[in-house]
Order: sequence, then C-alpha cells, then structure tokens
Amino acid sequence: MLINDLIKKVSQLKEAGKTVVQSHGVFDLVHPGIIKHLEEAKVRGDVLVVTVIRDQDVRRGPGRPIFPETMRAGNVASLQQVDYVSIVEEATPFECVKMIKPDIFAKGQAYKERDRKIHEKIYEAEKEFYFGKSTIYETQGFSFSSSNLINSFLDIYPEEIKTFLQKFSKQYSFEQVVNRIETLKKMRVLLIGDGIIDEYHYCTAMGRSSKTPIVVNKYLTHEDFAGAVFIIANHIAGICEKVHLVTLLGKKDSREDFIRQNLRPNVQPKFFFREDGPTVIKRRYIDQYRNQKLFEINYLNEDYINGDCEVGIIDYLKSVVSDYDLVLVSDFGHGFITDRMIKAISRHAKIFAVNTQTNAANTGYNMITKYKKPNFVCLDETEARLATQDKFSDIESIARRIVSKINSDFLIVTLGKKGSIGVDNKGEVNYTPIFSTKVVDTVGAGDAFFAFTAPCFAQGMPLDFVSFVGNAVGALAVQIMGNKKPVEKHELLEFMHTILNQR
Repeated sequence: MLINDLIKKVSQLKEAGKTVVQSHGVFDLVHPGIIKHLEEAKVRGDVLVVTVIRDQDVRRGPGRPIFPETMRAGNVASLQQVDYVSIVEEATPFECVKMIKPDIFAKGQAYKERDRKIHEKIYEAEKEFYFGKSTIYETQGFSFSSSNLINSFLDIYPEEIKTFLQKFSKQYSFEQVVNRIETLKKMRVLLIGDGIIDEYHYCTAMGRSSKTPIVVNKYLTHEDFAGAVFIIANHIAGICEKVHLVTLLGKKDSREDFIRQNLRPNVQPKFFFREDGPTVIKRRYIDQYRNQKLFEINYLNEDYINGDCEVGIIDYLKSVVSDYDLVLVSDFGHGFITDRMIKAISRHAKIFAVNTQTNAANTGYNMITKYKKPNFVCLDETEARLATQDKFSDIESIARRIVSKINSDFLIVTLGKKGSIGVDNKGEVNYTPIFSTKVVDTVGAGDAFFAFTAPCFAQGMPLDFVSFVGNAVGALAVQIMGNKKPVEKHELLEFMHTILNQR
C-alpha cells in the first residue's frame, strides 16, 4: 500500500473507533524476536500497520539491507498479525509516524540494558518531535538482533577489517563512542568557504544523432542540492548546536532563498555578494538508470574577489573569529578564500581546520601549501600528492612531508577504497580501513568526513578515534545521492554500533 493510501486508511479506521498500532523498521530478517514484537503490538489495538524503510534509506550498517524492499515488505505482509504494510521513505527519521498518526507506536525492547541506553541516546532528540501524540509502547520483542545475526553469520567484511574493528571495540566501548560524540554539542563553530549549488539533471539515452557523433538524451527530471560549504554546515549542525557560516554568493540570481531554506535552523549564515560573478552552480547530467554521470557544466567566476568585497569580509572575520572554539575553512578554490583572508583567519582563530579541494576548475592550483600552521588538515590522496608534486612515493611519507612543510598539528588523508591515514606532528601514524560496502555517489563524502573529524580533533580526541569516526561517516555519505541530505548523528551512531559488534 502506498503511504498516502495508508494515511487515509488509518484516518478512516480511527474515525470508526478502531485503535491503530504502528510498527516501523527495516525488517531485514524476520526472526523470532520480530514475530514476538508484532504479536504484542497487535494485542495493543485493533489494527496493526507496518512501515518498512525503503532500500536507499537503510543505513544500519555494512551490506544492509540484505533483502530488497519489496521482499522485506512481502515477508512482513505474509504474517497473520499484520493488517497493512507500506514501504516508506526515511530521509527524515520517523517522519512516517508523524504522517500516519497511529494511536500507538510499538517499539521493540532492547535485549540488554546497555543497548537500551544506547537506543535512548540515539533517538533522544527524535522521540517527542516525531511521535507526536502517539503513545509509545515498548514490546518485549527483539530479543534477537537482526544486526547481530547478520554480523555473526554473514561475511560482510574481509578478515582484516573485522580484526581492526574487534581491536578497536576493545579499546573503545560503544558507550564511550556515544559519550565522546555528545561532547561536541556545546562547541561553537565558525565555517568559512565556497558555497555551491549542485544540480542533478536526470536523462535517458535515445540514440545516436544522425548528423553528429553524439548520443542524444531525453530529459526526465532534476534535483537541486545545497552543496560544498552548505552541506558541511548541515553536517556540523547535526552534532554542534551553534554553527556560523560565512560564504560568498553572486549578486545576480544569488539563490539565497533556496540556500536559506536548505540550511538547518541552527546554522546562522552571513552572506557576502560579488558583483562580477554568479553563485557557483555545478550542473551534472546523469543517466538515471545507470546512475552514471555523463557531462558537467560549471557556472562560476574563478577570479579571486578583491576591493571592497574582500576588505568587508576580512573586517568581519577579524571581529568574529576569536569568538569560536573551532574555525573550519573549506576552500574549493573558486575565488572566495584569498591570501589576505587566510592570514586574518590564522592570526585570530583558536583552533583552525582546513580542507583544500582539487576539482576540474582548479587542478594543480589550489594547494594546502598556501596555509601556514593549521591545526587540522583533511585532504584526499590526489590533493596530498599534488601538494608535494610526488606521484609515486608511499602516502605515509607524503603525509609526513606535508605536516612538516605547513607546520600542521594533525593531518588525515583519505585513500578511497584503502581507507585513510592519519599523521600528527609527534610522529604518530594511524591507518583506518574503509567501512563502506555500498556506493551510490562519492560526491560530498570528503565534505562529510571533514565536517565530523574536525570537531572531534578540536575536542582533543585521539588520532585513531578521529579517523574511525571519519571513515564511518564516509561509509554513510557515499550512500547518499549528491548532497541530498546530511549524515545524521543517529545514523552514524547506529552504524558504529553495528560495526563494533562484528564477530
């Protein structure tokens, strides 16, 4: 049943005096704990509806879901306890509960007190907002954990990754992980960088042109996302309560309203405007069925800002930078971050984190070496090799040279399928493997990594812990199309809980 049809049906049932109970989840494995949970839920009312999270929104752990959404929904629908089933989106957690408005929301009971506490911490912020007036009833079900069963009996990860996770889990309990992430709440963060509107235009191939050697495509639909520094702000705002964003827009067709609508409420933006260029837009054309990028057009002015615009930004930064616990600079090399701005930031910031991005518009020109004494730096392997002009040396040697050259405290280099390497100025080196098993789109994964690791570093967390958080975030970010949504804190905690219970 479609969600809109289910909403109408539930409304009719409630008007007829029926008590409606809802259960919600992935339902990847229908095990005895699930059966018991649904039996208890049905007893609480007259009608039991079950909402099953669609495939693309399942971020419970590596390799999930095991079964596709139609099969998972079909399995649940075959149970005699269940009256209605719907596959639902979960871009926003528990949104379907607020839409369906059941009398009772049935929640499975954690089978250990430790897991109960973890569950409460993960969903603490969502409970009141999403469940609304629905009564929450905790069943005695879920004495079996789907994630634990999958971790125990399915070889999701190769042996070396399982060994890493087992070793890490002995050093850091999940409760310690949660507590450390929670300490980021009160951090005051200033984010400075290039904002980009990402446009995804979906099409399908029609055939070869009869007059030119090109493939003609038919337009289907498109989506616009607030990317670059905008999505970084939203990532950070999910773990830190106060985020101040400073960025540059084009005076003409600034897209300011769209950007404001797509920023979290706790992101306070300060926009500056350039007269000689547009707000940066990157338009990608994508084959919808293969999810393959075909072509890209950039709308931007690559020249650095100057004159009154630059002076105004520098004066503003001088007045606010020292008020923040952490200053992040996300430098895409699109004309916003000038040398004079860099000097002003580094002179006044308490803790200063930088990510310089290499992209088609600036390859070989936007190097981390233009920064001096940043506390924390995050690069990918290509950016690190370009910065040292070294194509072949081992990445550890390259990372050490960058730390020495720019006098940085802490550097993490992301290595794609090889995970990441972290190096500090005391000589410590840490390798962390990749945790992703499903990749939808790699765009924005580096931004998510930077957004979560920089606050962890600023809070004094150790190198291995910061790298672990970054790789877990990256595994979730590559499952999101473009910059459609930020990685949510509860998703990250659930994912880490799952992988730290690898057998």
